[in-house]
Amino acid sequence: MIVCRSRAEIEKLRRVNQLVAQVLAELRQMAVPGATTAEIDRVAEERVRAAGAEPAFKGYHGYPATVCVSANEQVVHGIPSKRQLVEGDILSIDMGAKLDGFFGDCAVTVPIGRVSPEARALLGVTEAALFHGIEAVRPGARVSDIGAAVQQHVESHGFSVVREFVGHGIGTALHEEPQIANYGPGGRGPRLAEGMVLAIEPMVNAGKPAVKVLSDGWTAVTRDGSLSAHFEHTVVVTPDGCEILTLLPADAERVPELLGRAGSRTPSRV
Repeated sequence: MIVCRSRAEIEKLRRVNQLVAQVLAELRQMAVPGATTAEIDRVAEERVRAAGAEPAFKGYHGYPATVCVSANEQVVHGIPSKRQLVEGDILSIDMGAKLDGFFGDCAVTVPIGRVSPEARALLGVTEAALFHGIEAVRPGARVSDIGAAVQQHVESHGFSVVREFVGHGIGTALHEEPQIANYGPGGRGPRLAEGMVLAIEPMVNAGKPAVKVLSDGWTAVTRDGSLSAHFEHTVVVTPDGCEILTLLPADAERVPELLGRAGSRTPSRV
């Protein structure tokens, strides 16, 4: 069952998702050469709890930390450690929180100092693909229209879309229906309706799409060792499109740039 949220519920979802976005913005600034992923995780938990919220990931199916931190060939679900970041790394930071019974979820991949041209291109294409997927969100569209838009943008730039992990609905549970693949033909799956809340999260590899999970049972990596990037926003379907709940006001002006083509419909904000 896909739930359409009331105005009161959407306001609660807006609050928790803005909290996640604010904390993630601080964590991005910490991601510099010499920093450890364990320190990023510690600060994330402190900020979430100080706001009266709870980490959404910690303890979820046994996951041991507040954030997932995935470097270079790691795709998703990397576990924080004493590993120091070095110049040239790229680092995905994925985090969620629960506040007043509702969940927020957001992810970004950042360059650590100067990175290779390939890495910078991968980050740019993946983030733009997320916004192309978001652009497909409107009442009456099909769930698969999102993945079709993501895949078209990614593959047109020579990169590949991960198949094993998908986006999802979100609300009073971290993962709700529908599942949102980042590939496949459009025009399939449930129709989107006002009040649906979706976490859209393309994972994109510089090489082939295949991944594997390491012996820790969590960390997914590219099979060919190529770089991988991951971006995520949580959105709510509105009468004329969608509102990006995890978009900070300071970042809203970048949306048309990320869509990268004239005449694109900018997702609305309430």
